[in-house]
Amino acid sequence: MNLHYWTRRLAGRATCTLGRGAVLLPSARVLNASGRSDRIAIGAHSLIQGELFVFAHGGRICIGESCFVGPGTRVWSASSIEIGDRVLISHNVNVFDSLTHPLSPRKRHAQFQSIASRGHPKSIELDEEPVRIGDDAWVGAGAIILKGVSIGPRAVVGAGAVVTHDVPAATIVAGNPARPIRPLTAAELE
Repeated sequence: MNLHYWTRRLAGRATCTLGRGAVLLPSARVLNASGRSDRIAIGAHSLIQGELFVFAHGGRICIGESCFVGPGTRVWSASSIEIGDRVLISHNVNVFDSLTHPLSPRKRHAQFQSIASRGHPKSIELDEEPVRIGDDAWVGAGAIILKGVSIGPRAVVGAGAVVTHDVPAATIVAGNPARPIRPLTAAELE
């Protein structure tokens, strides 16, 4: 049972929707500044240990069935992050569909002041672009997935990779920036 989730839920705050058998493990954090629990949806039989955050001005996180989001992982949405079925996201991964802060120092400071005093602003431009992670993908420890990226079904993102461009289906990528290493073999796809 996740005390953070239930405390927020009992206080009438937005959290998330949980599919049958989905579990928020003790380290999971659901931060929903949008005020709508339907903006974070976790599919049946998924296990969440990381942090799911939807910005106040927009964002949506949709996690498919039988997924795992590891401890220390952050999935932050100001636009849309879709995670397919049976996706494994290791520990300390970052998935962002926006810049998270404005590029302008003046606007960045104003955003910080708003967050510190009143919470996340309801109107802000963060150059959002949706992120999509296909079915059966695996994202290794410490990887970073940036805005506008699509990771194909069955793809493998190596540990520590920084993904700035789309990843083809059934392909291993690694490095900073992430580059294709090789396609998965027929035996590896079984």
